[in-house]
Amino acid sequence: MRRLIPWLPPLALGGLVLLLPVPAGLEPAAWRYLALFVFVIAALVTEPLPGPAIGVLGVSIAAGLGLVKPTPAESVRWALSGFSNEVVWLVFSATTFALGYEVTGLGRRIALTLVAKLGSRTLGLGYAVALSDLVLSPFMPSNTARSAGTIYPVVKNIPPLYGSSPTENPRAIGAYLFWVAFATTCLTSSMFVTSQAPNLLATEMARTIANVDVTWTGWMLGFLPVGLVLFVLTPLVTYLVYPPAITNGSRVAGWAATELGRMGPVSRREITMAILATVALAGWIFGSAFVAAVTVSLIVISLMLLTGVVTWNDILSNAAGWNVLVWFSTLLALANGLTEVGFIPWFANLSAARLSMIPEMAAGVGIVSLFFLLHYLFASTSAHTVAVLPAFLAAVVAFGSARVTPAVVLMLLYTIGVMGVLTPYGTGPAPVWFHTGYISTRDFWKLGLLFGLLYLGGLLLVGFPIALRTTGGT
Repeated sequence: MRRLIPWLPPLALGGLVLLLPVPAGLEPAAWRYLALFVFVIAALVTEPLPGPAIGVLGVSIAAGLGLVKPTPAESVRWALSGFSNEVVWLVFSATTFALGYEVTGLGRRIALTLVAKLGSRTLGLGYAVALSDLVLSPFMPSNTARSAGTIYPVVKNIPPLYGSSPTENPRAIGAYLFWVAFATTCLTSSMFVTSQAPNLLATEMARTIANVDVTWTGWMLGFLPVGLVLFVLTPLVTYLVYPPAITNGSRVAGWAATELGRMGPVSRREITMAILATVALAGWIFGSAFVAAVTVSLIVISLMLLTGVVTWNDILSNAAGWNVLVWFSTLLALANGLTEVGFIPWFANLSAARLSMIPEMAAGVGIVSLFFLLHYLFASTSAHTVAVLPAFLAAVVAFGSARVTPAVVLMLLYTIGVMGVLTPYGTGPAPVWFHTGYISTRDFWKLGLLFGLLYLGGLLLVGFPIALRTTGGT
């Protein structure tokens, strides 16, 4: 009986949509598909099955009932369409880069080196933690793997050196470091298109729904002007509004140096991994005119195998990577199904009528802000992206001109990472940092609101004008 409980809310929500009258202008088949889509999104939240399994279930039901395509052959092609999308394989490739950082120990070495160099004072230690995340973010599309899997194991050892624990003096140094680590990973998740898996999913939606093509380099250049400012501010603002009692971290530098000594000299595999990561980054930035980003990734993975950085068994055992492959392939097909059945065009026309009396700049700011704040309702940036972004992109296309639409689309995409800072459940690493107990529940919510407004304000006040200029909207 307990296994049935998580199924009840998705079934209730999907059933409610199914029983409601079909809105004017929308086909009954499209409304039935929307009911299934709502069921899938609710199931991603309640998790009666793992996310990838929910995705497989959703496309199987839609294909079996012919909700998207009329014939069995066409239904199968639609159900499997996500697996042929290059964005999905780019996500999978990037998870293999993250695996390389893990199995070689390079990610841990980078974090410890920065702590050893900058850890003599607590503020510097905060920047060391933040820089560790930033250095890894272009190559780790899972912020959970990056933050909870690589940064957390290093940071958790620091507070006990000063007698700071969740029950004894948490504000001495632990609470400060843990918040900086969490807030930073939300920010870096928006820094690069490959720093969080939903970013890649969002770029594909922007291309198919809004006809806005966002490249790896275009994303980076568009976000970095505001992103770097917010990155510099994050440890400093935390230091001012949530100050640690201990401001000198001299013991930490010694501990990090000792840990580096235990790791021994830099290995050949670490050096090779660093070189290949640099090659991948250079290919993404400078090679887009000649080689697709996913091709660069596959070439680098092949080189990782040839040089022994990882083995084929390592890749086969990379459950997170294969989970992401199945999950995002099915979610992409389900999201595209909304367009196929006519729901997105219908919603776009409805939005155009409602927004026609509002100045387009004000409407753009309002839509981005609403999209951001709606994340209070979601426990996953992936679920938020799949459930809400297609409709919001359709609304932008409906009211926006060629001058404003690309900039607003970019702003929507840039919020997907930073919105995770709002709640203790809003992104993968959040529960890891929250449940340590260093930051009280009340403080976590307060800090989440403060930094959420800081990040959203930075995007709208600095990022939006830059996006207007770079997309030709001056």
